[in-house]
Formats: sequence, structure tokens, C-alpha cells
Amino acid sequence: MDDQPQISERPEPPATPAEAPVVPYANTKHRPRFAELRVVWEWAKSVQLAIILFLVVRAFLVEAFKIPSGSMEGTLLVGDFLLVNKMVYGAEVPFVGASLPAIREPARGDVVVFQWPEDPAKNFVKRLVGLPLDTLEMRDGVLWRNGFEQNEPYAQRTPMSFDPAGDEFRWQRDFVVSTVDPCGYNPSRNDWGPLVVPTDHYFVLGDNRDNSLDSRYWGFVPDSLVRGSPIFVYYSYAPDSGKSLDWITRVRWQRLGELIR
Repeated sequence: MDDQPQISERPEPPATPAEAPVVPYANTKHRPRFAELRVVWEWAKSVQLAIILFLVVRAFLVEAFKIPSGSMEGTLLVGDFLLVNKMVYGAEVPFVGASLPAIREPARGDVVVFQWPEDPAKNFVKRLVGLPLDTLEMRDGVLWRNGFEQNEPYAQRTPMSFDPAGDEFRWQRDFVVSTVDPCGYNPSRNDWGPLVVPTDHYFVLGDNRDNSLDSRYWGFVPDSLVRGSPIFVYYSYAPDSGKSLDWITRVRWQRLGELIR
């Protein structure tokens, strides 16, 4: 038995060395650069989206305006910042020359924002007092429409104030009713008319009747220039040229959120 050859077991293959673990971005020299580029790209997309949303909202929904003059005092004050509803009368589609469908048509008594007919680059805010084909006149500062005296609680007038007359009112001669002799027509700020509003136009007045550059001076507003109606005051301060931070120190807190009527 001892002389029989011994059967040896098959030798095991030599163990292979363990594979090294795969580490993402093993080259640390390039890892920060890729991460930074991705962050910048995500940030740029967010900024682009925000700009697009802002432009859409500004073009079709609401836009901010600042009141620079006292022509609407009693309703709006110098230093008021307004949000204006641009959808209500049909927002204009930029670069197309068309408008979206209006929610409603402008009505008498509306406060409206429009492009000034003499310089469309400037926006004015006034109260609409005359629709197409209305007959308007003013007697001693009191507005009459279609033969009826108007009750305007928002209008501010100074009793016995100076009533200027001049060439700026002479444009009205082309629109006085046929019973008035245009050659003898001499209108003033507080006494003018009766005038007939043309089709597709409006007549506007400032609520501060003694200090307002409005339709009495430069004429009617084409309906194509009406941009919207103010909703509310979102910020307001009392300007003071002697204070550098008046927009912070002279905030009219009680006017914030006030609705425009």
C-alpha cells in the first residue's frame, strides 16, 4: 500500500489581486470645473425663465406706474406707485399691432392709463368723463354731460380761482355743436363746450381740475392709446427734495394697498 503512488489534488489557481474600486471623477482636477459649469447653467436657465415670465406679465397682465404730478390729487398723490390692469381693456400684443380680447370696454368714471396723444412715449393717468358721441361742456368748473349736470365727488376745485384762457383751447372750435358759432367761441379752463366726442375717442380730465393737463388743452384720446386701469397703490411716499432717503423715511403706510376708484 505504501508503494502505490499518491494522487495529489489539483492545485488552486493563484489568487488574483483585488480590483481597485472605481471612483467617479478620480481626476479631482476636472471635478470642480464640471460642477461649477452645471451650477452656472442651471442659474442661467432660472434667470431666463424669470425674465420671460416678467415680460409676459408686464405685456399682458399688470404693469407698474409712478405718479409724477398732482393732476389727480384727491385720488392719486405724487409719489404713489400703481399696479395697472392691462387685461381689462385688451392688452396690446407687442410687435404685432393687435390686442387681446377686452374684458370690458372703458366706462365713464374709470381712471385710465393711456399714451399721451402728443407724445406716445409718455403715459398719463386721468379720469374718463366722455365716451364717443357724448356732448360735454363745463360751466364755472362744473361738468355737464348730454345736458345733465354731473355729480363728481372725486373732483377737486378751488372756488373763485383764476380761470385762464388761451390759444391752447382753440382746437375745440372744430368740435363744438353746430348751434355755436366757432368764430365767436372763446373757451377757458372752467368754461368750454358743448363739444361732441368723436367716434373711437375719449375725453379725460384730471381730478385736480385747477392743475391738470388734460383733454381740455390737447384734445381727445384715441381708444388705441388706452393701456389699462389702475388697481391699487402698492407703494407710496411723500417726495422731499431736501431728504436723500425720502422714499424710505417718508412712506405713506396708510396708502399701501389702497384701491383706485
